[in-house]
Order: sequence, then C-alpha cells, then structure tokens
Amino acid sequence: MNKTLGAVGLLLLATAGSALASGYRIPEQSVNSTARAGSYVAYTPSADAAYYNPANMSWLEDRGYLEVDATWIHLSAIEYTDHIAARSGETEEEDFFLPTFFAVSPDYNNFRVGFSVTAPGGLSKRWQDPYPRTFAEEFSLKIFDVNPTLSYKFCDRFSVAGGVRAIYVDGKVKSNGVINAYGTTATRDMDGDALEAGYNLAMTVRPVDKMNVSVTYRSEVDLGIEGHANLSTNYPVAPNTYSGDTGVEIPLPAVLAVAASYTFFDQLTVELEYDRTYWSDYEQLDFTYPAPFSNPALDAAFDDAKAKKWSDTDAWRLSFTYDLKNNFTLMAGIAIDENPVPNDNLGFELPDSDAMLYSVGLRYKVNQDMELGVAYLYDDKESRDVNNASIDGSFEDAAAHLLTFGLTYKL
Repeated sequence: MNKTLGAVGLLLLATAGSALASGYRIPEQSVNSTARAGSYVAYTPSADAAYYNPANMSWLEDRGYLEVDATWIHLSAIEYTDHIAARSGETEEEDFFLPTFFAVSPDYNNFRVGFSVTAPGGLSKRWQDPYPRTFAEEFSLKIFDVNPTLSYKFCDRFSVAGGVRAIYVDGKVKSNGVINAYGTTATRDMDGDALEAGYNLAMTVRPVDKMNVSVTYRSEVDLGIEGHANLSTNYPVAPNTYSGDTGVEIPLPAVLAVAASYTFFDQLTVELEYDRTYWSDYEQLDFTYPAPFSNPALDAAFDDAKAKKWSDTDAWRLSFTYDLKNNFTLMAGIAIDENPVPNDNLGFELPDSDAMLYSVGLRYKVNQDMELGVAYLYDDKESRDVNNASIDGSFEDAAAHLLTFGLTYKL
C-alpha cells in the first residue's frame, strides 16, 4: 500500500494549510454548516448533529434521520510576488467535489445512535513556476472521518454523547528544482495513505427552553504514516537516488468548541461559537528512512528535520437562522479565523493567512419527511508578507468558494 503521501501528504497537509480554515481543517461539511460559516454546535436541528454535536441528537424529533450533502469547493490561484522577480509565481486554480453523509436513529430509552462520513481536512497546491516548484510542485491530500456516536439524555435539560473516529488519509507530494546556488537539483515523488483512530465528546445543557449551551471536543490523533519515496539529485556522490520506505508522524490537532444559541420569537435563532485548534503540538516535520543518506544533498533536502512550531488558533463564529413559517428557512453566518503558521516557517506548501468567512443559505421543507437545502460560503484570506530563509515576498488573492446542496429525509 502506498503511504508516502500519507507521510508527505499529512506532512504537507499540516504544512500546506487547508482550503477553508486554519491549517488543513474544513469545518463546513453540510448545508447548515456551510450556510452558517461553521457556527453550528449549539443549535443543530438536522441529521448532521451526529457529527457537529451528537449530544443534540437527543433533542431531535423521535424519528430516524438521513442526510446526504455535496459540496463544490473552488480554490483561487494564489499570486506570489518575490523581491527577485524570477522567483515569483502563481498556483493553479483547484476544484473539488466533497460528498458527506449523516444518520441518526430514533430514541431508544433516551439513547440515540448517530453515524457520519465526512472529510474534515484536505487541500491541494500546485506550483509550476521554477522557484515555488522546488518546494511544492504538487501537493494533494484527502482526509476522511467515519464517526459512529452515541448520545444519552439524562433529562429534558441535559444530554451527553461520545464517539470513535476512524480517520483515513490519502495523498501525493512532488517537488522538483534547484536547491542551492551551485545548481544542485533535488526531486521527490511520494504517495501513500494511513489509517488511525480517535474519539469525540459532546455535552449540551438547556438552561431554558429556547437556549442551548454546548461543548464539543475532538481528540488529537497522531498520524504515524509510512510509505514509499522516490528521491534523486544531481549531486555527484553515490548513491544519488533513493527508492524505498519512508515515514513521518504528524499531529491531527484536537479541537475544542464552546457555543451558545438562543431562539427569539420562535423564529430567529442566533448562535455564537468559539473554537480552538491545538496546532502547537506540531513542532517539527521529520521524515525517517531505514538508514541515513550518504549523499549530502538528499540528506539536506529530505532527511533533515524541518522546524514548524505552529501556534494554537482561535476562531469566532456567529450565525443566524430565521424560520419564515412557510416551509422556508433562511441562514447566514460570519467568522474570523486565525492561521497557525509563523512567518519564520511559512513555505510554498502552506501560503496560509488569517481569514474572514461570509455565508448564506436556504432550506425548503418539501413535506413532513423531506427537506432540501443550498448554501454558499466565501473564505477571504488576507494578503501576507513573508521574509524567511526561503521566501522574501508576498502572497495575495488566496480565497475559497463553497457551494453545498443537501437532502434530509425523516424515516
């Protein structure tokens, strides 16, 4: 099984930054979450509660729920302008299709079972210009999370839940270019995958009928990825190629979310959410091989540990849901999202920056059993000036567009 990507993928995943949030997170996995800019923890009135806050499954109508969503993600081209013009470049635009699935059982003596299949992280960056290509000619990463959950309602005011997570990672990494002033070249081609496990916990308190206060936690998962690498250099010390095993361990960070919602006049629900992503465990990126390289170019380019020293990040999210009482529900959201990468360690694999998110959406109740929805989100990332060992310039025009369609069916 090819797993280099896992090593590189996760590596770059953690190094390349996500399309939609800090690092490689993609918080938006359903119509409701897209429409509300990820502010979707305290008030979760559909089957996607199985993922976002399984404790809230206790408050759903006593029926089975199924939900299928599909999201189109468009990443804009990122423009890099270096103080040395020959080093400037631009990423390719990217388009992705992201399907997700959610299910919730009927009530069984205050217990409910949930199940979700999501893609909570992933990204893709491709540089064809000579200097950026030296670091990230191609990086693509997909992360899938299969998450069964179980909730228990102690009373009409308090519910808890927990679940286990099976996380699968698949990806590909390439780089190709000149690595020093003497014309030494280095290339790599890696692909692979990995399977790891984690857990999640949730709790909701209802102080009054119209108010929810919720806390959710997703555990850190250490992704120990093993795979295959093809490496080469023109540096004249034998052997100057390598084809074999490699491995790396990268943390998939823990995420803590705290949120409160309140419904006014039985129509308008406002939710405020704070979430913290614990990226600070990502101290370095260190690929391992069966034996040290005797070629100094291969050793410097691909075996030396690279400092990362990421920081924990905070996000603030605010959303509005308005029931028109005529089978239509309107939704909107806004969010402020930090990035975890310090200037000293930022690279072409992750031209990440702080962002503002804006979103809108609509749900339509077809009948008592079926509901359709559509949502749009715009992720506007700030321009960023960087000066470090490999970069002396600015990144501009980074942005993402999401369009999500969904169908919910009550059994």
